[in-house]
Amino acid sequence: MYLIIGLGNPEEKYSNTRHNMGFDVLNELANKNGIKISKSKFNALYGIGEIKEKKVILVKPQTYMNLSGESIIKFKKFYKISNKSIIVVYDDMDLDVGVIRLKAKGGAGTHNGMKSVVENLNTEDFIRVRVGIGKPANKEDIIDYVIKSIPQKEQIKLNESIKLASDSIMEILENGIDSAMNKFN
Repeated sequence: MYLIIGLGNPEEKYSNTRHNMGFDVLNELANKNGIKISKSKFNALYGIGEIKEKKVILVKPQTYMNLSGESIIKFKKFYKISNKSIIVVYDDMDLDVGVIRLKAKGGAGTHNGMKSVVENLNTEDFIRVRVGIGKPANKEDIIDYVIKSIPQKEQIKLNESIKLASDSIMEILENGIDSAMNKFN
């Protein structure tokens, strides 16, 4: 069984923002595979189904980004999921818009949601799918950049990234992280 988590913020005002790429990828993955993310447990919305003949739990923590790990650790413990079967999807300012990167493990970097995940799981040994959102022109504008609505021209490019990230997760499930990294990185 795989635990696939998309990081984001729960309120409607954040739905069309760069910081919600994790939620957007999970929505795409759920739609492609007929999984409804409509149940509620452990301060998260989730859905259970199958993708590429693997049982999956798709999770969107509702704790807000900076506390995402609190919800994830509860799912991990309840369903007895190994770290190698956890996939976390999130936005990354260090990657250009339109770029995705897969990693088998690694640090949290500057992403507060990932800091919470690493801290709560007490490990850096889980799969990441990073969706590039680029950087603002001024560092002072970082918060506004990640939580303001995305301009339509950029949204088109991000939609392609969302589909690519969703496809990369299906590749991980079917053929493993090494195959997916070779194909998508």
